[in-house]
Amino acid sequence: MSVILRDVWSTLVPGRDEKHGPLPPLLIGLTVLTGLVDAFSYLVLGHVFVANMTGNVVFMAFAVLGAPGFSVAASATALGAFVVGALAGGRLAHQVRGHRGKLLYAALGVEAVLVLVAYAIAQLVDSPSSGGARYGLIVLLGLALGMQNAAVRALAVPDLTTTVLTLTITGMAADSRPAGGSGGKIGRRSLSAVSMFLGALIGAATVLHADDALPLLIGGLLLVLSFLAAFSLPHAREAWVGED
Repeated sequence: MSVILRDVWSTLVPGRDEKHGPLPPLLIGLTVLTGLVDAFSYLVLGHVFVANMTGNVVFMAFAVLGAPGFSVAASATALGAFVVGALAGGRLAHQVRGHRGKLLYAALGVEAVLVLVAYAIAQLVDSPSSGGARYGLIVLLGLALGMQNAAVRALAVPDLTTTVLTLTITGMAADSRPAGGSGGKIGRRSLSAVSMFLGALIGAATVLHADDALPLLIGGLLLVLSFLAAFSLPHAREAWVGED
């Protein structure tokens, strides 16, 4: 247990000798964001994800066979927007290759704008779950999460993908001591899963018991804080320059 707790602590409060600088706690924040926005998209926009593209592929299959509550158009829109966002994030990553800090600043800034614009739209329209507003929100959030995923892929911090937990959970089991492994990084991997759970829990609670759009406001503010933190952390620039 002490090893797990040390692993969690070193992820949330990295030392100055941490290879990835302040990236781990910032990526944990983005994992919480993923839970928030997917809670909003699934519960408000109707059985569609804007971050979990595996889910959308499955949902499209359900919709093709006429399963109630699923939409080929909505899932396809989310997929398309996500791909465009990932394309933009990929181009950005190649343009700033060798400086992960610049990549993160730019990605966080663009993503914050997209999520906050989505929040404003969700607040202004009568029904964000239908019509053009629904598809506009899917596009904005799909673009944001596509860019996030491309940036996180380029940052390449092990076990902190911010979106895909399947391999993370697989690693927890396959590398555990009962499986014959070293049991390393179970704290970080568990923290990633818990972070997404908490984001989804908060998002669902606010949708069900407060304001439908509140998860987007929380997510947007989280992105703004992450953007500001990236500049204020004293060892960020030294740790991020020179990484591919």
